[in-house]
Amino acid sequence: MSVQERKERERAERERLIVATARELAEQQGWEAVTTRRLAERIEYSQPVLYSHFRGKQEIIGAVALEGAAEMAAAVRAATSAATSTRGRVTALARAYLDFAERNPALYDAMFQLDGGLAFAQEDTPEPLKNAFAALLESLSEVAGDGVHPGLFTELFWAALHGIATLTRAGRLPPEYVEQRVELLVDRLAVL
Repeated sequence: MSVQERKERERAERERLIVATARELAEQQGWEAVTTRRLAERIEYSQPVLYSHFRGKQEIIGAVALEGAAEMAAAVRAATSAATSTRGRVTALARAYLDFAERNPALYDAMFQLDGGLAFAQEDTPEPLKNAFAALLESLSEVAGDGVHPGLFTELFWAALHGIATLTRAGRLPPEYVEQRVELLVDRLAVL
């Protein structure tokens, strides 16, 4: 292995450490607690080293969001692949999405609530975000209905799931009715 390859590997490892530490700190104490100073202390590198990877907190949030998008896409695909019917796939998608949001509140915030400097629904949208949307589209396109653009339907369904996730977490919707909300959403929006 060349010196250059070793340096690149070490740089990638430091970057993974910064992102993992930011996620951990955010999940434990919230995103307000994630500062470059605290991250530098936790990873035992100087702030200039941290800034050599990320220009600031916004880029760190963006990197966390991209990781989260990949994880969410995998979770949705795993859940939907086990379903044996169209209705089962759509219901599994909704449950997997809401479970993901509930289990990873700070990660979910990085993906959809905070400014990570990422472009959504544009040409320069990063691939992990496109892939996460594709994971939703794969199951939802078949239930969009005649004359309804599958991408538009997926956006609407996603918006409904996002609303359920954020309103439940904020205490605006009682959590004991999540399953009924999923059933109602699938019954009323999906053409089965």
